[in-house]
Amino acid sequence: MTKIRSRIRERRPAIVESLREAVQPARLLLVAKTALAVGLAWWIAPHMPGVTDEYPYYAPLGALVSMYPTLMGSVRSGLQTLLGLVAGIGLATVVVLTVGPTWWTIPVVVGVGVLLSGTGWFGVGKEYVPIAALFVLIVGGQDADDYSLGYLAQMAVGVVVGLIVNVVIAPAPTTLVAAARVDAFRRQLSDHLHDIGYAITESWPPEHEQWADDAASLADTTASLRTALAEADDSRRVNPRARGRRGETQHIHEDLRRLDRIAHLIRDIADATADTIWDRPGSLGLDPELPEPLSAACHAVADAIALDDPTTADAHRLRGDAARAIRLLLERVDDRTIDVGSTMGTGVLSAMHLRRILIVSGARDESDD
Repeated sequence: MTKIRSRIRERRPAIVESLREAVQPARLLLVAKTALAVGLAWWIAPHMPGVTDEYPYYAPLGALVSMYPTLMGSVRSGLQTLLGLVAGIGLATVVVLTVGPTWWTIPVVVGVGVLLSGTGWFGVGKEYVPIAALFVLIVGGQDADDYSLGYLAQMAVGVVVGLIVNVVIAPAPTTLVAAARVDAFRRQLSDHLHDIGYAITESWPPEHEQWADDAASLADTTASLRTALAEADDSRRVNPRARGRRGETQHIHEDLRRLDRIAHLIRDIADATADTIWDRPGSLGLDPELPEPLSAACHAVADAIALDDPTTADAHRLRGDAARAIRLLLERVDDRTIDVGSTMGTGVLSAMHLRRILIVSGARDESDD
């Protein structure tokens, strides 16, 4: 019981964050639109002509599968689902017209459907290939033709209703959300570099070790940001609320590329520093004359990369301070290299990486000039 409570306490922040994400305005809008689309599809379904009105329950399902946070996602999902249904119904039709549904043809057709779904041709509709084939053979039975027509037609009705609802109540592009997350990542990198600067000057081993563990999570953060940016781009496609601003995410992509390079360099510094502090295999020594200038350079560069706008006067001042701190560190490294007669060490690697971080972080400013 104690272990369970401990795990709950550890996961509580993640649980709270998940609940917070679930009640975001954009998510609540999707909830309302999904409910509306399902209701409209269920209302329209019984009025479909011919035998299709006998299968009204598939229309709400079609509306449900077509509702995505983005318009392009809805279009893609709806078309892929219908394509998967057509493929599955086609497989079942071949069986109906030949040997008929039997104890061995049904599993064979389902197996072929699963095989086709693994090709990647059907996207999110891949699961409907074997499902549609199975439903037509088992549920349709003797009325497989009517059932297939009703199944496909009602699903199409639901998909169309879902798309119409998503167009009429178009979702807002998520560009600003993605930009805010990239800005937060910039501040995270700055804080991480500050932590390294503090750790270098603490008594070893330092009391705070979280900075070393957090280094590994930087790559995961970058991956999640790429996904968020891809969703932001997707949210702009065929979206009337994003018309005329097609290139709005380009600068965010450029920022993320720079921050990704900076994250790799910071991870190298963190790994090398942690190896040295805890005397891990392959660790490089740190000259006792270098912790102070190395720490000062880490803090100065951390202040520089935290800047949202590198073109302001304050930004130029901070970047100048960082450049001076790195120059002092490099001079001390050169002096100690001559005195000690060795070029290997954490200080050398860190000095090189800090200089590269400052150059990369100022690439936006240089390109503007």
